[in-house]
Amino acid sequence: MNLNLWLLAAAQGLFLTNNVVFIAVNGLVGLSLAPLGWMATLPVMGYVVGGALSTGLVARSQARWGRKASFQLGLLVALLSTLLCALALWIGSFWLLVAGTLVAGYYSANGQLYRFAAGELAAPAYREQAVSLVLAGGLLGAIVGPNLANLTRDLLPRPFIGAYLALALVALLSVSAIARIRFPEQRQTQAGSGDAGRPLREIMRQPEFAVACLGAALGYGVMNLLMAATPLAMQVCNYAFGDVAFVLEWHVIGMFAPGFFTGRLIKRWGALPVMGAGVLLNLACIGVALSGQELQQFTLALFLLGVGWNFLFTGSTTLSMQAYRPEEKDRAQAAINFCVFATMALTSFASGALVTTQGWQWLNLGSLLPVGLTGAALLWLAAQRRQGRA
Repeated sequence: MNLNLWLLAAAQGLFLTNNVVFIAVNGLVGLSLAPLGWMATLPVMGYVVGGALSTGLVARSQARWGRKASFQLGLLVALLSTLLCALALWIGSFWLLVAGTLVAGYYSANGQLYRFAAGELAAPAYREQAVSLVLAGGLLGAIVGPNLANLTRDLLPRPFIGAYLALALVALLSVSAIARIRFPEQRQTQAGSGDAGRPLREIMRQPEFAVACLGAALGYGVMNLLMAATPLAMQVCNYAFGDVAFVLEWHVIGMFAPGFFTGRLIKRWGALPVMGAGVLLNLACIGVALSGQELQQFTLALFLLGVGWNFLFTGSTTLSMQAYRPEEKDRAQAAINFCVFATMALTSFASGALVTTQGWQWLNLGSLLPVGLTGAALLWLAAQRRQGRA
């Protein structure tokens, strides 16, 4: 199983390379093509809206054809969508760019399932470590993504066309990694067993599942709200694109470097304390961001944001796996990912609108609300568990 997990971690890294490049360039390309400034992050929003709209379709394809075939189909969509984005930029079509990122959302919905597949590749006793290890594969995206965007920025006459074309090669590399993974056939058989298991409504009423869903969605939402706005905020402060790439690199390192030990922390202390630490790190991020707009403050704030996301997202994933059975995994995982994508869609739009109209300070102050809600949900679940043991 070790080779399978390392290959899946590589696929996760290539998936995050795609995501980081999209985040780094889509807002800036959108700003250059958009009819109005507040529409700049619509291409970023298109990516996550496409992911939300694809969650049900991806769940059905996973149940019918299994992990490998569905993941490979997602990578084919990634290849085609990056070529479509390159064409949109070449001809200067803003709405074609939005359409290309919308289509790319299907790949994103597939890639979000890599972490769940990791839990299925490992023995139950090592599930937390497996999920954490595969998420740590995102370090590849942390290193390659920003540098790829920076190096390919002026490769062709129109800035960033080279970045989109480079992502087509990234998709082909990921196809090779997924092709070599042996996924458990019995899981695919269970997934294809139709309507076995409890209805989704019953699964979602469980406190653990509800809090896991909320933690994943709001954790991702806060991260996306601030990360998507960072390139625009730094451009307003007259930073070079190389500085933006540097900040994003350290942000994504913060997101995925803890993956080498987050699983062990969860195994020892439990998911809720680790998620609580993620909430505190998000608060620290907002405090640093509000303290000023120097390069070191952008860098530290985004790094703390990344580590906070890792603790919340890994904890939410492992917490959710306690709340559904193997035959229920496709609908349960689709529900979590739909909530994540829907929240990301809202925050992608809000980030562009807020940072271009209200500024970086108000954007950070607004982030306190979802961070507070996440903390309150964790305290509620902890209280529920204490009552259950009493």
